[in-house]
Amino acid sequence: MRHAFDHVLVVVPAHDEAELLGRQLAAITTAVRYAAWLRPQTVVSTTVVLDSCTDGSAEVVARFTDIDAIEAGLGCVGMARRLGIAEARGRHELDPTRTWVACTDADSVVPRDWLSGQLDLAATGSRLVLGTVWPDPTELEPARLRRWWARHHLRDGHPFVHGANLGFALDAYDQVGGFRALPVGEDVDLVGRMRAIGVPETATSRLPVLTSARLGGRAPAGFASYLMALLP
Repeated sequence: MRHAFDHVLVVVPAHDEAELLGRQLAAITTAVRYAAWLRPQTVVSTTVVLDSCTDGSAEVVARFTDIDAIEAGLGCVGMARRLGIAEARGRHELDPTRTWVACTDADSVVPRDWLSGQLDLAATGSRLVLGTVWPDPTELEPARLRRWWARHHLRDGHPFVHGANLGFALDAYDQVGGFRALPVGEDVDLVGRMRAIGVPETATSRLPVLTSARLGGRAPAGFASYLMALLP
């Protein structure tokens, strides 16, 4: 069954990301404008959840007048994503069957066709889109980067789940109860519950998101921990 989506909610959790957040918000702005050019009937809103930030992250968001910010003291990425979706949908009268949610991270950079590509896949019947990520090669030593690529053959139908590159229909999200209050693995947990009820999905390599390859990450046992473990 095909689905038409006339509203998109972009949600970005951020914890002390003043250094990298600006480049991501600029990239999202470009992706929003590109999607609007291709689909002028689709309304896109972007919400950043400033979770326990003690740096200048709020000031960075303030430079982007079309992006909403929520300040919270959650200390949990699962709760931050959940809050962002709840707050974003509360600003609009939305039909969950016609609303798409696009999730990414503050330390990443989405491509120009990130939103339009997800919507293209949704138009063919997908209600869950799993994208890929590329570690920033400027932040990773060559041996660790080679080990990454040896383990990640990015292709359509890939097995990976990344909160930095994830999209889904809002009604499918509601059916499984949304993101849980998990400090890590909230993306894998959500996708697992969607799969359990048979939500149609597509795993694509065509919309890769560049993500920070720093080895000191914000989430415990998160992406940085995985990169650390690639080499003894």
